[in-house]
Amino acid sequence: MIEKNKQWHEKLSSALLGYRTTVCTSTGETPYMLVYSIEVVIPTEVEIPSLRIIQEAKLDDAEWVKSHYEQLALIDGKTMNATCHGQLYQNRMSRAFNKRVKPRQFKPGQLVLKKMFPHQDEAKGKFSPNWKVPYVVHQVLTGGALILVKMDGEVWPKPINLDAVERYYV
Repeated sequence: MIEKNKQWHEKLSSALLGYRTTVCTSTGETPYMLVYSIEVVIPTEVEIPSLRIIQEAKLDDAEWVKSHYEQLALIDGKTMNATCHGQLYQNRMSRAFNKRVKPRQFKPGQLVLKKMFPHQDEAKGKFSPNWKVPYVVHQVLTGGALILVKMDGEVWPKPINLDAVERYYV
């Protein structure tokens, strides 16, 4: 068993290479490409030679500079493609999420329950109620906020978000 795992460190780089070359769904690019702005160079498929290989192959400087300039010109295009792909992915995700959202409409005069948050003074202990009953919608503001009135006619001092109220049916 020890002999089987003897060369584990040699297999590690190929296992990590699988992660680095896996394309992300949200961006359409590999994580390695997004971090280093170049594709992973697999040792068996060397496309861009290193400086040592260039010196051994006796490439002239003009050819080497030209090939690197072409690679740099492609980076902007790949970055733009990744940005566009990310925006399209976000739009798809928001459409899928918004299909399930049911808009809630409130009108002045409706009865609502106001949620009691744990940081408020009224919420003490785990057996305290979760909702404070009842309030009347005084005014509906743009952006999903309400101004509430207590049953005795006292206006609540701050607007409250629609997420923190629930319709109260008598």
